[in-house]
Amino acid sequence: MIKIKLLPIAGHFAENKDKAKELRIKRINPALKKGDSVELDFSGVTSATQSFIHALLSQLIRQYGIDVLDKIDFKNCNETIKKIIEIVTDYMQFRE
Repeated sequence: MIKIKLLPIAGHFAENKDKAKELRIKRINPALKKGDSVELDFSGVTSATQSFIHALLSQLIRQYGIDVLDKIDFKNCNETIKKIIEIVTDYMQFRE
């Protein structure tokens, strides 16, 4: 399992979709391609924008299907972040 702490990358308020895209391209997708699972640790991240989470996950769902979420573990998410992840994943699931 690849473990990624988001606080040093995204800060307390995860809003920079370019950083999310870079993280997806350089760390998350290569791990998934190798068959590894990924842990995204949101410790210290107090909130995130929907566009940040969308940039982080949407292309992965398009590429691998909704089941890719079984290989991604979201750790230490507060209720706000959980809700945003749910909104994005629900949108992607019913978009296809």
